[in-house]
Amino acid sequence: MTGTPLRIGFIPLVDAAALLVAVDKGFTAAEGLDVTLVREVSWSNVRDKLNIGLFDAAHLLAPVAIASTLGLSQVKVPIIAPFNLGLNGNAITVSPALYAAIIGEADGDPANPMVTAKALARVVAARRKSGGEPLTFGMTFPFSTHNYQLRFWMAAGGVDPDEDVRLVVLPPPYMVDSLANGHVDAFCVGAPWNSVAVDLGVGHILHYVSDILERAAEKVLAVRETWALKNSEVLTRLTRAHGHAADFIENPDNRTEVSRILGAPERIGVDPEVIRRTLDGRLK
Repeated sequence: MTGTPLRIGFIPLVDAAALLVAVDKGFTAAEGLDVTLVREVSWSNVRDKLNIGLFDAAHLLAPVAIASTLGLSQVKVPIIAPFNLGLNGNAITVSPALYAAIIGEADGDPANPMVTAKALARVVAARRKSGGEPLTFGMTFPFSTHNYQLRFWMAAGGVDPDEDVRLVVLPPPYMVDSLANGHVDAFCVGAPWNSVAVDLGVGHILHYVSDILERAAEKVLAVRETWALKNSEVLTRLTRAHGHAADFIENPDNRTEVSRILGAPERIGVDPEVIRRTLDGRLK
């Protein structure tokens, strides 16, 4: 007997863990759900496919759920989020050159985001005076905590994010290559891509954004409100499966298996050891 078929989109990020583990460990199947996971590259793809019904549910940026419900810069499609997939998952990673420039201008402890924000302002001013191009920062989507966190940090140090630098949208899996190729000078993204940049020697993690803004809701399990009203019992089962998956992930004894699941080529597609460091809170 087959279960209720569901198509769910996700972006290759560690905060999709509850969704990926729910499916790959059989928690969704135990709830009578036959889930097909669809790996996507960009948040606009995920949003649009959810909005028009190609996805029944999705791993989604929390601010996108709000923006879609309000019809901001897109069609108005009410979205609900019955399950929060993660908090505080982002970091700001900068190129070796920008890291050296910021540290060189830092007046105080560079672990303090205010110190680095003011140092960044001095770097920006020096580039402008010398006729250099504005620094380019990558973020994942206009309606994202990544965008808001970068802006908050910059503005605190006196940098106008709309005038003094360039903020560009990049899909999370493309951040590292963009930094390595010099297309951006820095980026704000979720795990594991900051650690991947460090391991490849193309970036330095400057800050965890939890040091800038605490308890920021990152990603959610999102469904259309109309779908939820028609499928409330299915949604209850899907949410329950995510809860069981989250409990499994939280058990330290399961971290190696979870890292293997997430690191698989069809999931996130990176070295499971990088995933394991993230789960253990050992980002570098």
